[in-house]
Parts: sequence; structure tokens; C-alpha cells
Amino acid sequence: MGKVSIAYTNEMVKEEERKYLRTLPAHLHIEFQLNNDKQNILLVHGSPRRINEYLFEDREEKSIIRILEQANADVLCFGHTHKPYHRIFNTGDVQKPHFRHAINIGSIGKPKDGDPRSCYVILHLDSKTSVTNNESLSVEFRRVEYDVEKAAKAVENSPLPNEYGEMLRKAI
Repeated sequence: MGKVSIAYTNEMVKEEERKYLRTLPAHLHIEFQLNNDKQNILLVHGSPRRINEYLFEDREEKSIIRILEQANADVLCFGHTHKPYHRIFNTGDVQKPHFRHAINIGSIGKPKDGDPRSCYVILHLDSKTSVTNNESLSVEFRRVEYDVEKAAKAVENSPLPNEYGEMLRKAI
């Protein structure tokens, strides 16, 4: 089904649209600092290494830590798997902790976590936010209702396989 989806997308997306998409940044870096402790926030689609890399929730801890450290990210926000989660890692030690956050923000369309609503994240940072306190940054997952049935029927009325419509309904 993936090959069918890619072929359909390649047919629908025209060269002018491709040119525009190529101008968009692969990464967005944000530096947050309201005290002596700054937070490096990195926003990507898949991972800092590749746009189509999957960072699933059950990925090995040392692998995610390596990705966070190589990207110099205290907070990494990403998607691609369409499954929201938040994991916290201490990359320092007991004497001098350094907490890093891996946050999958979910999906606006085609969620795959069993909840058909759109999902996005609000990061709560303030003057007390610090890499030394794992609870000083909070993540709020928000869900938004949309007409899933209308979207599923539109898919079923397209050249795409009807299974895609059913996947929207079941959020798988």
C-alpha cells in the first residue's frame, strides 16, 4: 500500500509545489532562555538525521540519547510515526543531571495510536525551566475532533485503496 500512496502523491504533487517544498527547512532550531539555563529545542519531521527516520516509542534508550546529543537538542520534537509520546532521559549523572526530552507530537491527519482525532503538543516553558529538573518542562498533548468519516469517504472516492479510508476510521 505504501508504493500505491507514493505513486499517487508523485502524480498529484506538481513541480512548482515540489520546488516550494524543497525551500522549507529540514530543521527548526529554537533557543529558549529566561534564566541562566538555556534549552535547545529542535523541531524535525522524522529525526535530526533523516526526514523519514522513525523514532518509535520503544526505541532503545541509548539510541535516542545518541540522537539527542549529536543534535545538541535538550528538547526534540518530531513526528513521522503518527504516535504521540514523551520520553525523558538523564544524559548527565546524579551530581550534575542533564535532562533531555524526546517528544513525538502525534499527527494532524492519519493518527496511528487508536485515537482518530488530530493531535498536537503545547510545550510549557517558563523562567524555572531547566535542564537540571526533569519536571520543569511540561508537555500537553491536545486532541482536536474533525470529520473522520468525511475524510475516509474522500479517500475511498480517490484512486487510493479503500483500506486507507478504513485506516483513518480506526486510527491505525
